[in-house]
Amino acid sequence: MVEVRDAVGNLLADGDAVTLTRDLKVKGAGQTLKRGTVIRSIRLTGDPQEIDCRHETIKGLVLRAEFVKKL
Repeated sequence: MVEVRDAVGNLLADGDAVTLTRDLKVKGAGQTLKRGTVIRSIRLTGDPQEIDCRHETIKGLVLRAEFVKKL
């Protein structure tokens, strides 16, 4: 199993809720997710730096673990 850690070193698991640590422009969606946005029920991928998640307005969102912090 691959260990995925957030921006401050906390271990992430499937189903965790995270918050964004900086504003992120979303390619292909034409919008920006603001710092502090809460993303619920993440899923881990095979990559130790990527997490799969959903947002109300964006489907199939993949975020880098270095830009999120576990709640």
